[in-house]
Amino acid sequence: MSNVSPSGPPMAASPLTRAVLEIDEYASGLGWDQPARLFALVDTARLRTQEPGLAAQLGLDGDEAGAPLTPIEQDEIPSNTALDEFLATIAWPDAVVGCALTVERLMLPPSAESSVPDGLDDKALAKWVAAHPNRQEVRMTVAVLRDGARESALRLREKDSPKEVLTGSALVPGLAEALSATFEA
Repeated sequence: MSNVSPSGPPMAASPLTRAVLEIDEYASGLGWDQPARLFALVDTARLRTQEPGLAAQLGLDGDEAGAPLTPIEQDEIPSNTALDEFLATIAWPDAVVGCALTVERLMLPPSAESSVPDGLDDKALAKWVAAHPNRQEVRMTVAVLRDGARESALRLREKDSPKEVLTGSALVPGLAEALSATFEA
């Protein structure tokens, strides 16, 4: 059986994978060169029961089964703050069962690691990567739940298709760790 739905994107094996793919699809619709976006993940059934007005506003007030997790985009991440510093300031209310972040970055293939010049600071390294002929633009969507579950979706700009989205729980471990830390209070 194929892991691609008739409409295109991969079918999700878990509620968290489904949420990550939903966020990836949303971000894809906005195009490339977008700022990082943060999402709270809430239990859809609980949202319908406890916040029916918000559920209706989000189009979740029907009786259909729908997705078990609902991503809710948060306020824009300040552009003048480093992402790790921003994430360190977040504390989620109990109603939030998880969170997700989508961010675009440049990446290099593992074969390029040996050619990185020594002694570059972050700014110089970013400039070097941006000029590297083998750089790839990638959109990463990473989600974590309070219980420790993790999922990621990676989409390369050069293969910008729902059928080309790579998913896995350990694709972006550093970002997953940073998101998990937002639940440690």
